[in-house]
Amino acid sequence: MLNVAKFAAGLLSVATISGCTMPMSGETKEDGIQVQTVHRLAALNTRLGVGYMRDGRNEAAYQKLTKALDIQPEYSGAHNALALLYEKLGKHQAAEKHYNAAIGFAPQDAKARNNFGSFLCRQDRVDEAKTQFDAAIANPLYQSPASAMVNAGLCMYRAKRVPLAEEYLRNALKQSPTEPSALLAMSELSITKGRELSARGYLQRYLERGKHNSRSLWLGVRIERVLGDHDAVSSYALSLKANYPDARETQLLLESEAQ
Repeated sequence: MLNVAKFAAGLLSVATISGCTMPMSGETKEDGIQVQTVHRLAALNTRLGVGYMRDGRNEAAYQKLTKALDIQPEYSGAHNALALLYEKLGKHQAAEKHYNAAIGFAPQDAKARNNFGSFLCRQDRVDEAKTQFDAAIANPLYQSPASAMVNAGLCMYRAKRVPLAEEYLRNALKQSPTEPSALLAMSELSITKGRELSARGYLQRYLERGKHNSRSLWLGVRIERVLGDHDAVSSYALSLKANYPDARETQLLLESEAQ
């Protein structure tokens, strides 16, 4: 089965960095400059916080992100990034609070909605997650709709809504035909539906753009066992054991070999 948490983690989005705010009607030029300066400072601290988070420097990330919100409390990008950080730290109530703030202050923030959808899916709140994914996908300005489609597909697959999962994943591949996560997910979905040749094809397409990991190797073992290519099974199994000895998929392989 797919490990949605890993997929979702592998698809973790960077906080949205909005453009500069223009002066509103009635504002003086000086007021407009001040608004833009505040926004730039908040965006700068958010980018620094996201960078620290990627490097595993969580305390430094927290300091920069909270500073961004001190500068501009309604900045969606900082709320989104802080939600990701809180989720990473296992503080789910705080994460949800900041996801809601990000969307409340910027309902058009598709990245925040995509992230929030993945969060809700990991909490088994599938219908709520679908609402967020669909809102992200429907945003015509979102530059990465395939990301939300893949996450939605994985979420629906985990919830055993297989036809809906397949619809999302096929739409993702229409948007981005070489998207590795969508290809691997479709390979997984295909083998569970007894379409091993399709599963092999999706896996081969995945390997043209992505690299093997424990999941793809275990998937290859399962596909080739059914298709009867014993050499391929041995090759996948050997690589899985050698490169990922502690992976869950390796344990599943060893258990299957012992039967």
